Amino acid sequence: MTTSTTRTPHFDRGRWARGGPETVGPGVHRIPLPLPEDGLRAVNVYALEGLTEGLVLIDGGWSVPESRKALEDALAELGHDLGEISHVLVTHIHRDHYTQAVELRRLLGSQVYLGAGERRGLELLGELRTDEPVGSLGTLRRAGAHDLAERVAAMYDDGFDHTVWEAPDRWLEAEELRFGDVRLTVVPTPGHTQGHVVYLDRARGLLFSGDHVLPHITPSIGFELGAPALPLGDYLDSLHTMTTLADAQLLPAHGPVGDSVHARVGELLTHHDDRLAATLAALDGRTRTAYEVAGELGWTRRKVSFADLGAFDQMLAVNETAAHLDVLVARGRASCSRADGVNRYAAAGV
Repeated sequence: MTTSTTRTPHFDRGRWARGGPETVGPGVHRIPLPLPEDGLRAVNVYALEGLTEGLVLIDGGWSVPESRKALEDALAELGHDLGEISHVLVTHIHRDHYTQAVELRRLLGSQVYLGAGERRGLELLGELRTDEPVGSLGTLRRAGAHDLAERVAAMYDDGFDHTVWEAPDRWLEAEELRFGDVRLTVVPTPGHTQGHVVYLDRARGLLFSGDHVLPHITPSIGFELGAPALPLGDYLDSLHTMTTLADAQLLPAHGPVGDSVHARVGELLTHHDDRLAATLAALDGRTRTAYEVAGELGWTRRKVSFADLGAFDQMLAVNETAAHLDVLVARGRASCSRADGVNRYAAAGV
């Protein structure tokens, strides 16, 4: 579930997702790649040119034929071809960012880099041989949403190809990468996933933010096979990390390029403060599950009711609500008790 905060001024919801490259700075090009049957519509990969190593991509896209053709066409428009791609720097292991990076390596021998915090998630994909979100389904069951968990589990089939989730060539820590005269600082930003990283080009004032900072939606939190203890707490800490860095132009994975990372981070922090307050208010002196609380909150910028969401989005909504409740507990504003495997929350002092 992605929930809205304030809308980017003059934002054309569809325009950013249309095919073709957009030059966002000297030697830096945004290339939207399609996400068939996905509400996000497209994922931005960024091509960095003018390097001695060849082309470097930030994120790889989803390994589907439509995506590869769109990438080939965009590079051709820029006067390049796939064979020039030397490195793909991935922000996290979700399929729309990682799987085409692996495919490009198989095809071209490109080097794939990924944050070290994704190691366990990648191992689980190979061990479990499924992309069924077992961590999120576990959260549903702990929220008392057993029927919803079964409905979501039934959406996944046995056609999962675990072989596209190969390990990267290099696991990244907090470090600096050099490609000719271009230096990119790797900043770990756990929250959306445990190993999410962003890439900061300090010299040019650019932040390739992946799904950590998005211009018009907030990312889902902890949607992965593993089960981080406090994913929203991690995410909020990672947002605060952005404020310790010099402000930069926002180059997100979904949506148009933005002028200021700091401005958007401020909006996101305010949004989550408001969401924490609304979640606490929904407890209303009662002991409730995350499933029950989610049912009383509005979703998306349109404040859609929980009952009007599809099963997958209901899962994301319950997971997000549980994440906010857990932060309230960690801050001493709520308490949590467990009986029969179900977590129940109450406001502090109730």
